[in-house]
Amino acid sequence: MEFLKVSSKSSPASVAGAIAGMVKDGVPVNMQAVGAGAVNQAIKAVAIARGFLIPTGVDISCAPTFADIDINGDNRTAIRIAVYVHRLVPAARTESSPHETTELV
Repeated sequence: MEFLKVSSKSSPASVAGAIAGMVKDGVPVNMQAVGAGAVNQAIKAVAIARGFLIPTGVDISCAPTFADIDINGDNRTAIRIAVYVHRLVPAARTESSPHETTELV
């Protein structure tokens, strides 16, 4: 499984663009972050990507999990963030006239 690796120095806007592009291309999005700063940037990127995608009829959500990984011989705990895609459907129109009012008694 491929991961977008996010660091504390990653630009949230750039990561958001990558997320939105992958979602539009139908590619599964999974991120990996080590450390509080990296997790912060990753979550900001998800929020920004939502703003890019919602006007196109797509929403996203995410789910974090812990993962033990090896970095240069050191065991570290990473946060892996899976991004889920939700297609938005337009709300059904009601049959009432737009000029019809309801009187409350």
